[in-house]
Amino acid sequence: MNGRPPLPKSTRPAGRRFQLFLIKPSHYDDRGYVIRWWRSMIPSNSLAAVYGIAADCADREVLGPDVEIDIEVIDETNTRVDVPAILAQLRENDGFGMIALVGVQSNQYPRAVDIARMFREADVPVAIGGFHVSGCLAMLDDDNVDLDQCRKLGVSIFAGEAEGRFDTVLRDAAAQRLEPVYNFMNDLPGIEGEPAPFLPKRFVERTTGLSSSFDAGRGCPYQCSFCTIINVQGRKSRFRTADDVEQLVRLNWAEGIHKFFITDDNFARNREWESIFDRLIELRERDGIPLGLMIQVDTLCHKIENFVEKAKRAGVTRVFIGLENVNPENLAAAKKRQNKITEYREMLLDWKAQGIMTLAGYILGFPADTPETIRRDIAIIQEELPLDVIEFFILTPLPGSEDHQKTWRAGTPLEADLNAYDLNNVCMPHERMSRQELEDIYSEAWRLYYTPAHIRTLLRRAAATGCSVTSLVKLLVQFGIGVRLEGIHPLEIGVVRLRHPSERRPGLPQENPVSFWTRFAVETVAKQMRLVGAIARVAIPAIVITKNPATKAYTDKALTKGAEDETLDLYQKTTGGQAAVAHSKKIAALTARA
Repeated sequence: MNGRPPLPKSTRPAGRRFQLFLIKPSHYDDRGYVIRWWRSMIPSNSLAAVYGIAADCADREVLGPDVEIDIEVIDETNTRVDVPAILAQLRENDGFGMIALVGVQSNQYPRAVDIARMFREADVPVAIGGFHVSGCLAMLDDDNVDLDQCRKLGVSIFAGEAEGRFDTVLRDAAAQRLEPVYNFMNDLPGIEGEPAPFLPKRFVERTTGLSSSFDAGRGCPYQCSFCTIINVQGRKSRFRTADDVEQLVRLNWAEGIHKFFITDDNFARNREWESIFDRLIELRERDGIPLGLMIQVDTLCHKIENFVEKAKRAGVTRVFIGLENVNPENLAAAKKRQNKITEYREMLLDWKAQGIMTLAGYILGFPADTPETIRRDIAIIQEELPLDVIEFFILTPLPGSEDHQKTWRAGTPLEADLNAYDLNNVCMPHERMSRQELEDIYSEAWRLYYTPAHIRTLLRRAAATGCSVTSLVKLLVQFGIGVRLEGIHPLEIGVVRLRHPSERRPGLPQENPVSFWTRFAVETVAKQMRLVGAIARVAIPAIVITKNPATKAYTDKALTKGAEDETLDLYQKTTGGQAAVAHSKKIAALTARA
C-alpha cells in the first residue's frame, strides 16, 4: 500500500473482478460451536498485514490493467463466514477468485480445514498460511501435524511471510494453478518500506474500542523453548522505520483510528524503538493525534535508558510483559534465562511511576509446579508485585516450538485435537500433577488472583499511581469473569456471544433449531445478567475508591521500594529464589570491581 489507500473504484478500468476473501478463522468451544462475538476484543494483525499487501497488489494491478481485485476481510471472531453468500458472489464473477485463510494458529487449524473443505467442494482455490503451517514446516522436517488434510483437499500451503510473495500467489490463483506448497521459511523478507498493515474502518469497527494493530518489527533473539515466534519469524530481528510507522498511523488517523496494539513480541528489542517512539511523540505532541498504544516487552526493558519515559510520551497506556513465572528454576527449564526475578519489582515500579497499566503473561504447568506452589506464588504476586492484570496460560507444546518438537519426536503422548491448543487446555503430561490436578489449579488460579479483596487493592494502586481506573475496571471484568462465564480464555472474550447452527463442528449432531435458539436466548440473557453483576462488583468499589481523597496516598508492600527487599517471599520462598538473589549479588560485586 506504501502509505496510501487503494484506488477508488471509480478510477479503475472496467474488466474482470478477482474476488479475494481474506478469512481469519476462529476456533471451536467445548460444545463444538465457533467462538464468535458481536464485537471482538483483539484486532487481527495478520488480517491487517495481508490486507495491506493485497491492497498494494491491487493498486499495482498485478493481475493486469483490466482486472480489479475486490478484497473482502472476514475475522471470524466477529463476522460469520457465510459460505453460501461467498459462493454466490464468486459465481457472479465466473468463479474468478480465491479464499485465503490467513494467520491460522494451531487451535484454529481444525476450523480452517473445515472452512477450506466447504470451498474446495465447490472447486474454489484455497490457500492457508499462518503460525501453524509455518511452524510445522520449520520444525518437523515435513512430518507435519495434520497438514496432510490440506494436501488431500487440494489446499495450497503458504509458509513464511507474504511481503514480496503475494503477487505470485494471486497470479497463480487467477490462472487456476496454485502450487501445493509455497515455502519461504528460509527466506524471510525485510519489512522496511513494505506495505503498511491496514484495515478499512468498516472492518475495524467490529472490534471494541475502534483499535487496530501493526508490527513494527519481527523476530526475537531469545530462545524460549515454548515460543513459536523465534522459529516462525526467526531470531534475526527485522524492522519498520519511523517513516513506515508514521505512514500507517496517518493512514489510520484519516479514518478516525488512533488506538493500536503494536504486536512485536518484544518491542524493547526493536532496534528502531527510539526513533519510532520519537516519531510517535511528534505525532501526539505536535500534530495532536491522540495515540493510545499497547506494547509487549521483556522484563529488562526498564534497563534501557529513556525507554519507559518515552513510551509514556508516545502514548503507551498498557504494557504486556512476558513475566511467565516467579520461580527461577522454571524459567531456566524454559530457556527464559533473560527473566530475572530480582528485576521484577524495579521494572514494574518504573512502569507504575509513569501511570502505565501492566499486564503479565503467567504460565502454569512448568516442571517445578504443583498446586501448592502455584497457590503460594499467586499469593506472593498479590502482596509483593505491583502488577495490574495477570493472564494465566497452561504450558502448551505449540507446533512450531522447541517444546513440541522434542515431545513429538520423543513419542510423548500429546493431545490429538489441535483445537485444544489454545493455552487454556492441558495438552501434555506433567511430571508432578495429573491432568485433572493441572486443570483444576488452572481454573482455581483465576479465582485466587481476582478475589474481591485483591480487585480493591488493584483499584487503589491504580488510583494512587495515576493509571486509568476506568480502563482497569474493564480489564478486571474481562479477566476476572471470562473463564467462569464462557469457559474460554479471557483473551478470546468479546461483547455478546453469537452462534449459528451451521457453525457446529463436523461430526457433532446438528441441534433442533427451536431448541438451539431457545437455549441460546436463555443463555444470552443469563450471561448478560451475570456480566452486569460482575461490572457492578468492580465499578462500585472503583467509584468509591477514586472519590476518596486518601487514595492518592495509598501504598503497600508491592508499591514500596526498600532495602529489605531480600527478605521478601518472592526471593525466600520461590523455587530457586535464594540462588537468584545470590547470583544477582555476585554479578553486582563483579560489576563494581570492574
